[in-house]
Amino acid sequence: MNFLGTPKRLLYVLLFLFIFLPEAFAEQCSVMTTVFPLTDFAQAVGGDRVKVTQLLPPGAEAHTWEPKPSDIVKLSRADVFLYIGSEMEPWVSGILKTIENPKLIIIEASQGLPLLRADQTDAGGEKHHHSNESTHGRFDPHIWLNFDYDQKIVDKIIAGLSKNDPEGILYFQRNAEVYKAKLRDIDLRYRKEFGGCSSKEIILGSHAAFAYLAQQYGLTQVPLYGISPNAEPTPKKMAEVITLAKQYRARAIYYEELVSDKLAKTIANEVGAKTLVLSTGENLAQKQIEAKVTFLDLMEQNLENLKYGLTCK
Repeated sequence: MNFLGTPKRLLYVLLFLFIFLPEAFAEQCSVMTTVFPLTDFAQAVGGDRVKVTQLLPPGAEAHTWEPKPSDIVKLSRADVFLYIGSEMEPWVSGILKTIENPKLIIIEASQGLPLLRADQTDAGGEKHHHSNESTHGRFDPHIWLNFDYDQKIVDKIIAGLSKNDPEGILYFQRNAEVYKAKLRDIDLRYRKEFGGCSSKEIILGSHAAFAYLAQQYGLTQVPLYGISPNAEPTPKKMAEVITLAKQYRARAIYYEELVSDKLAKTIANEVGAKTLVLSTGENLAQKQIEAKVTFLDLMEQNLENLKYGLTCK
């Protein structure tokens, strides 16, 4: 049986496919990323014209992970490499010197963006001093927690993908506009919700990863330690955070999914608060990957958990 019918009908089908589905015939651009937000942004912009591979494996902690030789081989075969910057991936500069791929398009997401110093004064006027962690001269790499910055990163991705695949530029721009509209929408919702909160302090039983979010919405992060998730707070710092949590009448103490919640529970037990997840979004657990969780899903959950902890109307 001839399902396509006459040769004339077959010609019409082929013309339709070439006119309306050009991306189906384009060779996919190989994109390598480091952390999950970049993975999600690249996939949203690139759509069917890209194959995105994240170097960071499921459940791995981004600050301490380093690539294996097999990862370097994968990177050497990629068309586009997308990473945050030297503060998040200090291993990048050394590895790029060893890769012999003159056509590799490298996108440093943080380049040109105003970065917050790791030791600078936060929205609440307090500096974070830690006896076992030096933050002098360092910058906070968690730039994707600022949705304005995310839109600028998306623009960089358009440029990088279009350089590799010029025929796809309109497709990339169209996808990017849809995604940036979603980023603008969630930004507006954060602003609206946080405008009616009785508290402004985010008590963290973990590291100081939320400065960009706090700055953007007039909040204050009160962390146990600095930008390294593997640092240990001093007993004095633990006592200070417990005192502040009581002073602010904290309803929730936040912890990160990929970091132990032990310290957050200790603080919560002292002040009679709940523990809730506040995701940096830098990576996913395997079960989240299987559930096809997106970056925006994580930010939606953050909003709901923050609304509870900050007693928002």
